[in-house]
Amino acid sequence: MNICIIIPAHNESKAIGALVGELRQRSFDVLVIDDGSTDRTGDIARECGATVIRHDQKKGKGCALQKGFAHALQRYDGVIIMDGDGQHDTESIQRFLEVAEKDEASVIVGNRMDDPRGMPLIRYCTNRFMSWLISVACGQRIADTQCGYRYIGCDVLRAIDLVCCDFEIETEILMKACKRGFKVYDVPIKTIYRNEESKIRPFQDTVRFIAYFSKEIFSCRQ
Repeated sequence: MNICIIIPAHNESKAIGALVGELRQRSFDVLVIDDGSTDRTGDIARECGATVIRHDQKKGKGCALQKGFAHALQRYDGVIIMDGDGQHDTESIQRFLEVAEKDEASVIVGNRMDDPRGMPLIRYCTNRFMSWLISVACGQRIADTQCGYRYIGCDVLRAIDLVCCDFEIETEILMKACKRGFKVYDVPIKTIYRNEESKIRPFQDTVRFIAYFSKEIFSCRQ
């Protein structure tokens, strides 16, 4: 399979170099979407071997991913999304690829919930609830719907119309893929928790999620 690793990144100069370097050592094509960083995130990624697309201003994770998907659809079979802060273990990529080789037109989501050691309690409880809620809406059990470490086949990306501009795109991908009949799998991953500050804004992003989720549910019932 011809795979591209897509990394949306905003001010990740401390971690992006090591991540890109490790991926390039494993011979993966790496695309970093520098979402309006004010540090050297994009420059470091490029120096370490990544292709870099830059937004002059921060547009949000959803917009960054849509830009990356548009690039990947021109030449790849599928994409793997990773965060730029170093939380995602590159050794887990092989688990995604083993499942993707059996069902290329699918979504495969990393599952942190079987071994949540180190995950803050509030995040653990939120993930459990959100995963249950979204699984019910999707009609498929998805163990960790909030994990950003995932594989998406390009056939899936061609079949769904993505519009969300921020973190709610992760839910949008799952709901629209399931709506179109694609299978969602999960694979266990190890997450490397440091003392990094979460970029999720609890109030604003919760409101955006509720607005999107309600709209999607309503459209399914029409």
